[in-house]
Amino acid sequence: MTIRTALLAVALAAAPLAVAPATADGPIRLGVLNCQVVGGTGFIVGSHRTLACTYVSAASNKRETYAGEITRLGIDIGAVNFTGIAWAVLAPAAVPHGALAGGYVGASAEATVGVGVGANALIGGFGNSIILNPISVQAQTGANIAAGIAGLTLTATR
Repeated sequence: MTIRTALLAVALAAAPLAVAPATADGPIRLGVLNCQVVGGTGFIVGSHRTLACTYVSAASNKRETYAGEITRLGIDIGAVNFTGIAWAVLAPAAVPHGALAGGYVGASAEATVGVGVGANALIGGFGNSIILNPISVQAQTGANIAAGIAGLTLTATR
């Protein structure tokens, strides 16, 4: 399989994931999830990195902390020293404390030479009803290029 064929397969597989579940009024913005990703090295066909996240509720300004792992299946070549990611947390209705815990999947792309950018749009969590929509592109340092399907697992911490 050529790299071009692999990228096409990843893009086709990720396309249905870009469509969010709809409600009559659409999803509401519940808050913001900020994550710091520990640096790591891509393994050409994928990567695995750990992260520490803080969710801030838009309604109450309460904070929840999560530990997690982000993996990517697709092209991932190079090393990243630091990554900060911010997502808007969207859902059809309010969710209980700790509801962001769970698995998410979606499309991902990034490019870095010195300082770079990337984006990960994900869906999952509480009954697969939570959408993590990039507020802005992620900021990172290192030398890396990546594209593919991203998986995120969050676990609530105290």
